[in-house]
Amino acid sequence: MFKLRLTVLLTALAAFAASGLAQSPGQPQGPGRPVAPVQTAPTAAFRATNYDIRASLDANGQVMNAQAKVDFVADDAAREVEVELNPSLRVNSVLDGAGKPLTFDRDDNANQKLTITLPDAVPAGGKLTLQFDYGGPLSGRITDPSEGVRLAYIGKEGGYLLLPARWFPLTGFPSTRYTGTFQIEVPGTMAVVGTGVSAGPPVSVTPKSAPAPPPALGNSKSAAPAVSPRSAPPPPSMENERMLYTFRVDKPEAAGTFVIAPLQLSPVRAQGMSFSIYTPPAEAKTAQSYADTAARILDFYNGEFGALPDPSMTIAQLPDGTVDGFAAPGLLLVSAHQWTAQPNARLLANLAAQQWWGERVMAASASDVWITDGLARYSEGLYAEEATGKEGLNKALEDFAVGALMFDDAAPIAEAKRLAPGSEEYRSVVVNKGAMVFHMLRAIIGDANFSALLKDFYSRYAGKTARIRDFEQLADARAAQPAPQEYKGLGNAPVADAEAPSLRPFFTQWLRSTGVPEFKLEYVIYRTKKGFRIVGKVKQDLDFFRMNVEMEVETEGNPEFKKVDIAGKESPFTVETFGRPKPNGIILDPHNFILKSSQRLRVRGIIARGETLAEQGRYYDAIQQYQRALEQDRTNALADFRMGEAFFYQRNYAAAAQSFRDTMEASTDLTTRWTEVWSHIYLGRIYDIQGDRTRAVNEYSKAKQTGDDTGGAQAEAEKSLKKAYSEGS
Repeated sequence: MFKLRLTVLLTALAAFAASGLAQSPGQPQGPGRPVAPVQTAPTAAFRATNYDIRASLDANGQVMNAQAKVDFVADDAAREVEVELNPSLRVNSVLDGAGKPLTFDRDDNANQKLTITLPDAVPAGGKLTLQFDYGGPLSGRITDPSEGVRLAYIGKEGGYLLLPARWFPLTGFPSTRYTGTFQIEVPGTMAVVGTGVSAGPPVSVTPKSAPAPPPALGNSKSAAPAVSPRSAPPPPSMENERMLYTFRVDKPEAAGTFVIAPLQLSPVRAQGMSFSIYTPPAEAKTAQSYADTAARILDFYNGEFGALPDPSMTIAQLPDGTVDGFAAPGLLLVSAHQWTAQPNARLLANLAAQQWWGERVMAASASDVWITDGLARYSEGLYAEEATGKEGLNKALEDFAVGALMFDDAAPIAEAKRLAPGSEEYRSVVVNKGAMVFHMLRAIIGDANFSALLKDFYSRYAGKTARIRDFEQLADARAAQPAPQEYKGLGNAPVADAEAPSLRPFFTQWLRSTGVPEFKLEYVIYRTKKGFRIVGKVKQDLDFFRMNVEMEVETEGNPEFKKVDIAGKESPFTVETFGRPKPNGIILDPHNFILKSSQRLRVRGIIARGETLAEQGRYYDAIQQYQRALEQDRTNALADFRMGEAFFYQRNYAAAAQSFRDTMEASTDLTTRWTEVWSHIYLGRIYDIQGDRTRAVNEYSKAKQTGDDTGGAQAEAEKSLKKAYSEGS
């Protein structure tokens, strides 16, 4: 679980990283859904309404050749059609509906944009059909080190075509919906799983060969294959066979995501819902646990937000070397390295939430993705709270906060167009800080009103696009309605004020400004006839920050909760208490309603940057970040441990061993106690590599003695006791 992954990153395809890219919950940078290239809103005069696509994938040559027939409608009178197509794909020709060639050009400043010039202008409301012939590499080479996520790939082990890779001509992304037919031709050893409805079993298209018989599923040798509503059955295992899979999209949706891999279908039912689970044959036994977990998540969201129109769902394993997860209409993709016997519930919860926030409700532009990406991330926290209580929510909130502090100053949330979609900056600002903004809004208007707000938002905008201002207007209306009298707010704290709070300053502060406050308290306590008076001031660094913040006063009796209005860099306050305040017992924002900085979170954010670099194989740069963290907190066990991992994968075993020893001597808490067991395991591996089996066995034995099974540590230690570790294993 904690072993750093060498992630191969893709070239120009990485420039189009998406908001459906989900990160595993342990990685604070968080998930993100596919979003548009950097732009304010779709500006093209023509909108694609229907596709007829035939794509042939060559696993050996790692290339794709495709033809696309696209129907457009003109929203405005125009003579030029603009589409987005991945720059790695070369356009061979563009023809009109009659088959006549048209001139086309690529924008040097935004090379994903392809412009086709028509012989005559098309009036508003007019229709147009164009035919594209194109192709190019879908390998794994990277040319831009600032980007890191590959969204389309094909190789001998399999591949994938994710929508934000723009592997076919797109318009109006991320708010695009359309119908169509997708035909995907692949090697006979592969199955294709994706969006849309399967048109039937795959068809053999190998030259001079008879059509292959449809494969049987399960133990039956003669039964006809069951066809998943979202995908086709696995193909026969024929090395030289070519199979054609066809998918229909009859209702407009953001279709066009496919996985190509040797997967096996396991139809499963859970809580009255139908699931099509696609795994490698060796992992078919995990299908029921994934269906059970997904069913619980979907049932919870159905109650919280409103029901999805189609409850069926496909869950498939995504080949490694890409993101941790991805969501498309009716489709949840979990990467191979995240696919475990016990499903990662938070990752599945994030992907499932995108069926509501991103698929049914779409962001109107690249500036509005907070209402989908941020809300899907916070919905993950809502499910964690439902499944494991406040402890689960608090763990998720800390992950969100750490991720938010990584690059908070990169841009305001409402100006997400300034950030490269899918980048670490994007995930920090839009996804993680965005999730925290939803949590703060919940704290202001109360649980009941927040829950009603999400239901209102989904009911009004399901099947449509929405802007940030649309959500703000609904929030203002909902905040004007008082919470039920019996409701006491989050964490049993009293509701802030009887009158409706004004949300305009809140949205201005958190959506249209950068910066996170770090509070410092100065105060003096006086004895009075009725109890005690606390006179002091709150200091923080943001000029225009203004919020009503909760204060907890720990007394010799029960704690007392007050409200302090903080405005600007220095805010005086006076509060009265009945009980005697304890030394250092005055806590600002005790329930962590507010996104705020602290020494501990800043250090954790620096470590998170290092973790991201390490996952990209940039160990030297990662070590620099871990060293920065240790300069601020010299006894941070997590920083020492991550540094040890980085040295280990650099094969600098002496430095790695010292870092793991430092880890075990450093201060730990409940969240980093696991570093001890894994430090013993890594030390054992180092001794094994050096041929010192006796000392290696001693370290593995110490790992067993801890009893800590985080990340399967006990099984790993037991395996290493039986067989020595070697480089590369």
